[in-house]
Amino acid sequence: MRPIRLRRAVALAAATVSIVGLVGCSTTTGGSSAGGDVPQELAVAVWTPIENLDPHGASAMDNGTQVAAKAIFSALVRAVGKGEFEGVLAESWKANEDATEWTFTLRNNVKFSDGTPVTSADVVASFERILELKGAMAGNFAGHKAKASGTNTVVITAKDPDPALLGKLITFYVTPAAHQNDGWTKPIGSGPFVVEQFTPGQSLVLAPNPGYWGGKPALNRLELRSIGEMAARMTALKTSEVDLTWAVPDDQLPGLKGNSDLVVEKDAGNGVITMWMNGSGKGLKEAAVRRSLWQAVDFATIIKSLFPETGSVANSVVTSNVLGYAPQTPVRYDPAAAKKALDDAGWDYDQTIRVQFSQPQFQQFADAVASDLAKIGVKVEPTQKEAAVFLQDLLALNWDLNIQQLGTAGFDAATNLGRLYTCAAKRTGYCNPDLDDLLAQAGSTSDTAKRQELYAQANKIIWDDAVGMYPMFVQNLYVRNKSVQGLAIPPDLTPDFSTIRIGNGGS
Repeated sequence: MRPIRLRRAVALAAATVSIVGLVGCSTTTGGSSAGGDVPQELAVAVWTPIENLDPHGASAMDNGTQVAAKAIFSALVRAVGKGEFEGVLAESWKANEDATEWTFTLRNNVKFSDGTPVTSADVVASFERILELKGAMAGNFAGHKAKASGTNTVVITAKDPDPALLGKLITFYVTPAAHQNDGWTKPIGSGPFVVEQFTPGQSLVLAPNPGYWGGKPALNRLELRSIGEMAARMTALKTSEVDLTWAVPDDQLPGLKGNSDLVVEKDAGNGVITMWMNGSGKGLKEAAVRRSLWQAVDFATIIKSLFPETGSVANSVVTSNVLGYAPQTPVRYDPAAAKKALDDAGWDYDQTIRVQFSQPQFQQFADAVASDLAKIGVKVEPTQKEAAVFLQDLLALNWDLNIQQLGTAGFDAATNLGRLYTCAAKRTGYCNPDLDDLLAQAGSTSDTAKRQELYAQANKIIWDDAVGMYPMFVQNLYVRNKSVQGLAIPPDLTPDFSTIRIGNGGS
């Protein structure tokens, strides 16, 4: 463990933590100047364990892998708003008239951390590897092909028009063609940091990439620690053992107040607490049954009790800042009606609903859901699983109700609804050819208004058929030591550490 750095003394207990949107606190843009002799070292307690550094495989969309990937690799583009993008490795791009062909021109003189140039061949090899592995992102690129056209040009073609391609590419990271089959303990990338040491599920230690095309980061050392137990994470933060964490539950705020060394900020939020119900599981094949279970849970009270700062009752499968958002009629809490509907459907009250989740902050939420369902005689068994086991069981549909927080990459429903709810995705046990048709149409038209209309129809089907319960929109709390400067709060739980520097304090 690294030595704890000296910090500004904790202020009087009467001081309060500043919360962006309530009090406000400005940050400083990161850079190379580091404020005196303050060590440029940052220790971070990550929200989800980092189990794997492979950005293309089964765990590619896992939050831990995505956080690491943003630090180690470079994508072609990144989202800066709904329908708005800027280049990363791609200097420019253009689509043909029907969006079946996209041409990307790469930046000149970008190199991987081993000194070799980033070329179109590396982009193609990475793209082909995603398709070959059939991992979490492969569904975004069904019917797509990539080919090199010279050293710095890549052409991606789609079987059908794909106007949402840019949004899908923000989680596509490029790795060297010559190292696609290497182990992933010390991968080579072109991102701001390089891997010094990796212990899966425990710690990832990174050093700055001196040849990073965006400029060498100010941080000389970055450690991403997996601290699963929330109390331990908060203790590490308060004692300056770690400097930054996020996805902090609301119930931790009282313990942070009075500590003038800490700053609490909220993200813009595009996360939805999503509770899929296994449509292929025992007793859950009928939409009426799934909807009755949803109706039996008093989510408004649960949210008010557990998430007064960060939660709001959801009215859509995706949030309002996403292309495809469409407000739905809320499911009204009515346990008596829910019980009658289950009786009419012949529900087996000896059956136990297996609820799985990975993040520990879902424990109270899962217990509250189980308590409400128990009031109408439905047996529920919530189980927290390690990240790797959770992912394995998720893909195998080895669960009845699955709790997770889902965001929407690129602020475009194509990367959420279009990727997760098709029959081919086999993600929820639910299959609806009519929904498939809507999603295919939405993903293949360049008319933004038409896409919105089609995704709104898809949203309604998913909601009305209760593919899952969609109880809550989420804004996430980030807590940092005020010496951590230059942090730009992201909407997707994947901070960019390249902009951070350590100062002498001051918000």
